[in-house]
Amino acid sequence: MRQFLILAFLCLFAAPAGAKTFEGVTMPDSVQVNGKSLVLNGMGLRKKFVVKVYVAGFYLPAKETDAAKILGADTEREMNLQFVYEVEKEKMCKAWNDGLKNNSPDKADALKGQFEKLCSYMAVMGEGDKLTFTYVPGQGTTVSVNGTAKGTIPGKEFADAMFSCWIGPNPPGADLKQGLLGG
Repeated sequence: MRQFLILAFLCLFAAPAGAKTFEGVTMPDSVQVNGKSLVLNGMGLRKKFVVKVYVAGFYLPAKETDAAKILGADTEREMNLQFVYEVEKEKMCKAWNDGLKNNSPDKADALKGQFEKLCSYMAVMGEGDKLTFTYVPGQGTTVSVNGTAKGTIPGKEFADAMFSCWIGPNPPGADLKQGLLGG
């Protein structure tokens, strides 16, 4: 009877079935996008110096470890960020612009306006807040803050440049990229 009570107690505090926990943040194993099921490809932690900023979960139609293949495919994808530290809007916009220059320098000038639009959707993100980027072919990338859609930025070229900020050649951290790519 004692073992049963211990097991029941542990189940109360376990992650929900079909979920993964990383750095104290739990995300589902799959999400629905445009009527399709996407699987959790991987999770990673964004750190700035020693500060833990957010946990990211990357969703794709099927698990994939090759960033070039992911960016080459024109299919649904989603990135979920859950913040574990407060970040000001201005710092997020600087990070987007740095990510664009560092990972898509040949497209930086052409996509500057779309990244400015992305920045207009940002807000101060506090601990526990969520930021979601959902790309749907033919529609674009929808940006949501705490479940509320702020807008959609059209074009695969923008989506590729934005997702490259995490999985491109110069992400904000090698560990973050490796985690998102399932490593």
